[in-house]
Amino acid sequence: MNSINRRSVLLAGLGAAGAGALAACSNGSGDPSAEPTLISPHGPQVAAVDKKRKSTGKVQKTTLTAAPAVLDLGGGVMAKSWAFSGRTPGKELRLSAGDTLAAELSNQLPNKTTTSIHWHGVALRADMDGVPPATQAAVRAGSNYTYRFIADTPGTYFFHPHVGVQLDRGLYAPLIVEDPREPLTYDDEWVVVLDDWVDGVTGTPDEVFAELKQGMGDMGGMDMESPSSSSQNMGDMGGMDMGSSSSSSHDMGDMGGMDMSGGSMDGMSASPSPSGGGMSMRFMLMHSDSGLLGGDAGDVKYPYHLINGRVPAAPDVYTAKPGTRVRLRIINAGGDTAYRVALGGHKMTITHTDGFPIQHQQVDAVLVGMGERYDVLVTLTDGVFPLVALAEGKNATGMALVRTGSGSAPKPTVRPAELNGMITSASQLKAADDARLSPRKADRVHRIELTGDMAAYNWAINGKRFDMNEPTANPILVEEGQRVRLDLVNDTTMWHPMHLHGHTYQLGTDGPRKDTTIVLPKKTVSVYFDADNPGQWMLHCHNAYHGEAGMMALVAYQARNRVGK
Repeated sequence: MNSINRRSVLLAGLGAAGAGALAACSNGSGDPSAEPTLISPHGPQVAAVDKKRKSTGKVQKTTLTAAPAVLDLGGGVMAKSWAFSGRTPGKELRLSAGDTLAAELSNQLPNKTTTSIHWHGVALRADMDGVPPATQAAVRAGSNYTYRFIADTPGTYFFHPHVGVQLDRGLYAPLIVEDPREPLTYDDEWVVVLDDWVDGVTGTPDEVFAELKQGMGDMGGMDMESPSSSSQNMGDMGGMDMGSSSSSSHDMGDMGGMDMSGGSMDGMSASPSPSGGGMSMRFMLMHSDSGLLGGDAGDVKYPYHLINGRVPAAPDVYTAKPGTRVRLRIINAGGDTAYRVALGGHKMTITHTDGFPIQHQQVDAVLVGMGERYDVLVTLTDGVFPLVALAEGKNATGMALVRTGSGSAPKPTVRPAELNGMITSASQLKAADDARLSPRKADRVHRIELTGDMAAYNWAINGKRFDMNEPTANPILVEEGQRVRLDLVNDTTMWHPMHLHGHTYQLGTDGPRKDTTIVLPKKTVSVYFDADNPGQWMLHCHNAYHGEAGMMALVAYQARNRVGK
């Protein structure tokens, strides 16, 4: 019963973190008829703040070549995709805090495809954030572009494109910024990158998005909203065991983690199309319910779930001696999947989330949304143990192995008991004392309504779908030096991992510092940040398909052009 009650606490906590009475909200400052003057990502204010960043003077240079590749995912799975220098994840970049990274992107993608690199979670200078067209022009095929910035905050980060749905290909890699005064004590590190994989197996992310954006409005008499709408009240269901859907997949045999929920092995749905309708159902996932996520868990059927680029049938293996104290840096680089992560036979101590330290908490499993990162410490015992990433609501898993001694490997479909033990998310964590924001009243409050539904696939913020052709059309205005509160109000029947570029925010008044957080359906999460990094920054859902459909907005710094400001 303990795990059931803990799930109930988790579900309530995810939606309640930082929520409170919604204050009067500001959509601008001053005369509503006046057009605000926005600080350019290339403006002198950006350079002025950058000069204040602590620098070691050391420059690390690298070249990242984005190009087509045939990727060996293990188990005989060969996927035609795009990747950095022919591998996924790409080669890890590792810096010391204060170092300058000079990364030259060489775009060798086909069909005149443009691209960019976004440095996810890094509070860097605005013109290096890698978001066309807001901060730069997209890098044309056959062209190069150099990103140069100081990485002054230690933590676990990663990088990926910010063009279309390229995030859901193989173009991603870890970025680790080490702390030269590291307070933690451990023997080794293992970077663990999670991903949901479709590209070159059942289709491409562009084909997935083309199907999804048709919406579900033409699906005959079927009530396609029922899985989501019926689950809106799952947070009030007391002790009901919401983990039952996960355990139902034990009869999958040795399918290597293949997602058989509603689909066949070639990616075509076992369910017929509605009578008279021509809507394809190759990729859309139905009935993907998760109690931890408040209902509908995701949109996309993925044939595989990877850990460090490998399928469960041929897993990545971390080898160490018994007694080794290892720091796992867990990164969810997926496009549409939250993962519940556990190491069989072990407890984990969470030390950081999204790069910032927390008050340490021992857990059995951690829930990781897309774009989130968690650092955990584990002291390894003797044997062979599965590190399992359960795809929430999708009846599938990714798996890697930890080997410290002799023994046979577990089956690819193993579900360690820890997956149903003490499960934790960011809403239950507290910031470490040295990471907590100083107490201060918010100078500006914005109500950020997350809107849309699967019927029209019209995901948006404040009812307005972001227009890449007019990125500054509806800015969320802030001014340098302000304490800003964002009330993230989820009006939809799906969860959304909301990511803010260029800053970290705090969940509530004493929660963890993060840049990406889960907002459950019909719940509100209030976050606070200090406007200390001028420029123009994206705020968006890190579900690749929701973001591309329009659930994005621009947080823009307004020039101080009034007396007393």
